[in-house]
Amino acid sequence: MRLSPTARQRQDHALSSSNSSSPPNNRQALIVFAGVAALILGLIAAALLSSPKNIAIGSGTLLKAPRSLPEFSLIDQDGQPFTRESLLGHWTLIFPGFTYCPDICPTTLGVLKAVEAQLGSESSNLTVALFSIDPERDTPETLKRYVQYFSPNFIGVTTQEPQLKQMAQTLGVAYLKVPGDTPESYTMDHSAALVLIDPQARIAGYFTPPHQVDALVRDLGTVLRNRS
Repeated sequence: MRLSPTARQRQDHALSSSNSSSPPNNRQALIVFAGVAALILGLIAAALLSSPKNIAIGSGTLLKAPRSLPEFSLIDQDGQPFTRESLLGHWTLIFPGFTYCPDICPTTLGVLKAVEAQLGSESSNLTVALFSIDPERDTPETLKRYVQYFSPNFIGVTTQEPQLKQMAQTLGVAYLKVPGDTPESYTMDHSAALVLIDPQARIAGYFTPPHQVDALVRDLGTVLRNRS
């Protein structure tokens, strides 16, 4: 049966409309999926670029999520306030100890003196701080004389109880007063890990004893070069 010209035109128009309606819908779907995929990839890339570099150190542990320090108030070797704001903008290596310490404290500070020298210009963004857990004997003047024997760049900080205990707990430092033969001859037992504070005043990691110059130079150099 032949179709009349009018019928054929209607059929051709129907076929044409049917065949042309699908491609635009497919193209729109592809555009939407491509846009979503691009958005997801962009978010992933942004997350990767903004997250800290994953680096490993052999002489200690870096925290995957640095812990922000709360507000605190200590006194430095010049008798000036030392607060959370004092830690901002540079790296800080905190060592718990006391000036009457017979062995581990002078040994560790001697190691840190050598580390500072070997790091060279990189150490300009690193402050070494002795956190005294013996405020009875470690006055600011005593702290200053003691730490600057090792390096003029080292500082000393302390405070009285109960703030001392609170700060020690915040840093993960343990200490205990050990009585001697006389009230003045007591000593202090304390942990010896170095606490690494980042420029945002957060605990970034710990270096565990025994402290070796070469290992600390390597690991601190890696941190200073790869994290901000």
